[in-house]
Amino acid sequence: MDVFLNSNILSFTSPRDACSSAVSTKFRSAADSDTAMANGRISFQGHVKIEEMGGEKLRDGPDSDFMRWRWKPDGDGCELPIFNPTEFLELVRGKSLAFVGDSVARNHMQSLICLLSRVEYPVDVSIRPDFNFKRWRYTTYNFTMATFWTPYLIKRKESYNGGLFSLYLDEFDEEWTNQVEEFDYIILSAGQWFLRPLIFYEKGNIVGCHYCLPDSNNNATELGVSYGYRKAFRTAFKAINSLKNYKGITYLRTFVPSHFENGLWNKGGNCVRTRPFRRNETQLEGETLELYKAQLEEFRNAEREGRERGLKFRLLDTTQVMLLRPDGHPSRYGHWPQENVTLHNDCVHWCLPGPIDTWNDFLLEMMKIDLH
Repeated sequence: MDVFLNSNILSFTSPRDACSSAVSTKFRSAADSDTAMANGRISFQGHVKIEEMGGEKLRDGPDSDFMRWRWKPDGDGCELPIFNPTEFLELVRGKSLAFVGDSVARNHMQSLICLLSRVEYPVDVSIRPDFNFKRWRYTTYNFTMATFWTPYLIKRKESYNGGLFSLYLDEFDEEWTNQVEEFDYIILSAGQWFLRPLIFYEKGNIVGCHYCLPDSNNNATELGVSYGYRKAFRTAFKAINSLKNYKGITYLRTFVPSHFENGLWNKGGNCVRTRPFRRNETQLEGETLELYKAQLEEFRNAEREGRERGLKFRLLDTTQVMLLRPDGHPSRYGHWPQENVTLHNDCVHWCLPGPIDTWNDFLLEMMKIDLH
């Protein structure tokens, strides 16, 4: 087993982490343990609100058991509390939180909004009408959340070049880097977009590609999946460490695998499992492991550089715990039944409520540790 997999699933980078030597991945059914997630954790009214905000709806299929499982750390006396919305809002009173990444980052924010709806609904204070750049304010607590859609974290060219997206690996995506300096917390993430055909640029010149297409006429060298991923995170972390007035805490939310089976996402692949994997039924391997390792290495480098400026970096490691959750995706139920549309099965995003809520259990505990 690789050394990265032997490290804590939930890494607080703090000596006060009471579970630091005991954390592993374990699920319990609500029928088996009174510490498991209750079905009524999020009210139906809150679910309706998240739909209005564009969230992944609770799927209308025959299975709802995915709500009855909760991540639990192994170890005597080691327990991960269920998210407390009032405690969270008191902790972030007068502060701000930015989700920087792709639609899974937005999915994470929507989970948090849904959980907080038990206490208060936010007001839309978005600066621009674009759904990919939303801001929500909890007026009672003077707390603001925002999402910045940047699937590659760096400058990209939206138009295709022979079927390939162009990434400028050493250039900032200023749509988010110019706006996050004011935030107290940044949650940075990126993932599935890097698995598609890409052309890589450095210093304005093509240096290679991933999934090079034979008709692209660029004669680029295949550099593999982790090359661009590593460089993108290096540039994103450099952007954060170069912000003169940024004094916040930066969380890296690690790569989360998809769960397509019996085909690719556009070739009929689906996710129809109704319970989590056991730990001996799957493992981190291949491209997923390669991306995870590259991500952690860049995080450690950025953490060392940030420490010289007094900046804090924290690792919100969701990779292994979500690898075991093929049961919580929308699949073909990711749209309203009355919609007359043709969509691919969604085995990337997460139902609400569902496994993604665990990320906010982690987040709250990590924030609390930083206050001590």
